[in-house]
Amino acid sequence: MRKINLAISGCMGRMGQQLIKSAIKNKAFNLVSLTENRKIQKKILGIRPEVNSVNAFKNANIIIDFTVPKCTLEILKIAVKQKKKVVIGTTGFSKNEDKLIKKYSKRIPILKAGNMSLGVNLLMFLTEIASKSLTKNFLSKVYEVHHKHKKDYPSGTALMLGKGIANGKNKDFYNLIGKKYLNKKSFPYGNKINFNSIRKGSVIGEHEVTFSSGKEIITLNHESFDRALYSEGALTAAKWLLNKKPGLYSMRDLLNFK
Repeated sequence: MRKINLAISGCMGRMGQQLIKSAIKNKAFNLVSLTENRKIQKKILGIRPEVNSVNAFKNANIIIDFTVPKCTLEILKIAVKQKKKVVIGTTGFSKNEDKLIKKYSKRIPILKAGNMSLGVNLLMFLTEIASKSLTKNFLSKVYEVHHKHKKDYPSGTALMLGKGIANGKNKDFYNLIGKKYLNKKSFPYGNKINFNSIRKGSVIGEHEVTFSSGKEIITLNHESFDRALYSEGALTAAKWLLNKKPGLYSMRDLLNFK
């Protein structure tokens, strides 16, 4: 089988480094390009990292991007010109940035996920079911923990789960976003979805959705122990996306959750 030529953007970041490790172990891929938003002098596996450009991605079939929103949009502009497929693991997009990504997806296949884990995407699916099934008496909130170096909050996964709550209620997620807390020991339920983000140590990822009626509490949670969970999921997404038509896809499409 012909190997998939892969470009990894954000190659010096935590996920970028993990993706490189997973990609070289995966026989379906041939790593052809690494990029960063700054000049890197040293070579990695014989490849000199470049800044994002037409030249950097010219030999790639697909780009996996774990960077920051501004960088992701820069990559998408290039990918559209070259008709490259893109897997986006970047988080922290604004509503307008999400609209731009949707616009680009009309021209190229894009798979975007706040989390590439099978378990987390199952958790989102279950969150939707719970939100849809429970009465209006139940309020909800989302709690997450990540390592001390993670800058954005709430995490992309926490926002995914919030969207799952909104989808279950058939409401617009952005209208349901409540307060965003950082490093609080406890935080309240509200008429909107409140989020609490803890940043400490080297925690890879913990996420929890809670529904409460005041008389009972329902909790759904997930904990990650190995960052390879995300990189392997991203490679699975890249392989799946290869033969897809232009459109905006998610891990839910890949996993065929109905």
